[in-house]
Amino acid sequence: MLERSRVREIWSGYKEVPVTHLRKMMLEELQRRNYTQSTTRAYLRTIDDFARHFNRPADQLGPEQIRKYVAHLFRDRKLTDNTVNQRVGALRFFFIKTLRKVWSAEETPYPKKRFHLPVILSPDEVGRLIESALIPFHRAILVTLYATGVRRAELAHLKLADIDSQRMVVHVRGGKGRKDRDVMLSPHLLEELRLHYRRLSRKPAEWLFPGGRWHTADYPISDKVVW
Repeated sequence: MLERSRVREIWSGYKEVPVTHLRKMMLEELQRRNYTQSTTRAYLRTIDDFARHFNRPADQLGPEQIRKYVAHLFRDRKLTDNTVNQRVGALRFFFIKTLRKVWSAEETPYPKKRFHLPVILSPDEVGRLIESALIPFHRAILVTLYATGVRRAELAHLKLADIDSQRMVVHVRGGKGRKDRDVMLSPHLLEELRLHYRRLSRKPAEWLFPGGRWHTADYPISDKVVW
């Protein structure tokens, strides 16, 4: 069973909904499969929103309500296909893994995704973006993001030991899919990170980007800071 402290940690930032028995069951199933906290919160919010939309407990709803809910997300809320796909994934997890019910892919298919080409910034645009940083700490974040292509959460959890100047790589640990990988460490980024380290008033023992108001805490910044 999940410890109470862990339940409170997952639900921090979403305190308006009490931890019911049904939500705790789903939370335990997500935790057993080692889902990330962000995915866990998103899945739990979806099930709560699904139940509130029909004003009935989620375990009393079925395929007909799912179809109406998905149509509502597209038609009324104007959500993107990727967002709706995540909502359908949450519902699928809830019915299959938590309730142990049969899920028909024909009755409740995933919405078709649209694929868009990414917007590629020119070198001049990248330079202006980095120079627009208000403080050196933010500049170091922008340079690291651009030079490595890591995700927000991956950057937030980079450790000093992950910067391998001997092999000129950055070790990204526990990335998407809980997978580790290495990315190239350019000489320019290495110099930028060395300047960043020297600028810190209190030298961190572990985290590359320490949290706290003055960046002196013994925990990392959050991905919201990176955003």
